[in-house]
Amino acid sequence: MDYLIRSCEVSDLPKLVILCQKHAEYEKADYDAKGKAEALKKALFDSDPKLFCLVVAVEKDIVGYVSYNFSYSTWEAGDIISMDCLFLEEQARNYGIGEVLIHKLKEIGKEKKCINMQWRTPDFNERAIKFYNRIGARGKEKVCFFLDLF
Repeated sequence: MDYLIRSCEVSDLPKLVILCQKHAEYEKADYDAKGKAEALKKALFDSDPKLFCLVVAVEKDIVGYVSYNFSYSTWEAGDIISMDCLFLEEQARNYGIGEVLIHKLKEIGKEKKCINMQWRTPDFNERAIKFYNRIGARGKEKVCFFLDLF
C-alpha cells in the first residue's frame, strides 16, 4: 500500500472526526461528533497547540491518524510524550503503518527530550496489546477513571 504520513491539516478535520467516531466504535465507547471539528481545530492549530496529529493519507483519502501531546511526569521528573489515539481503518492495517507511526512518535519524543512515551488501550483490544508487546512496549495494570466536569 502506498501511503504518506504527514501533519494533520485543517482540511483533514472532517475526515478526522469520522475516524474518531470509528475509533470510538472500535473501542466500544460513546462518541458525539457535534462540535468536534471546531474543538479539534482550536486544539491543533491554535498559536499554542494542546494537541498534535499525524495522518495517514492514501491518495486523497485519510485512512488513519495518531494524535499526541506532551506533559510532565512527577514520577519520571521529566517530560513525556503521550500518544492519545492511534487508529487505522481496516484496509490500512497489516502493512506496518502502525509501527511506522510509533517510530515517528518516538523520534518526535527524542527531539523534544522526552523521557518516555505513554499511552493506553482497552484491555479487550488484544490485537493492539499483541502489537505493542511485539514492538517492545511494556504494559502496566491500572484502572482508568473519568470524572465528568461539565
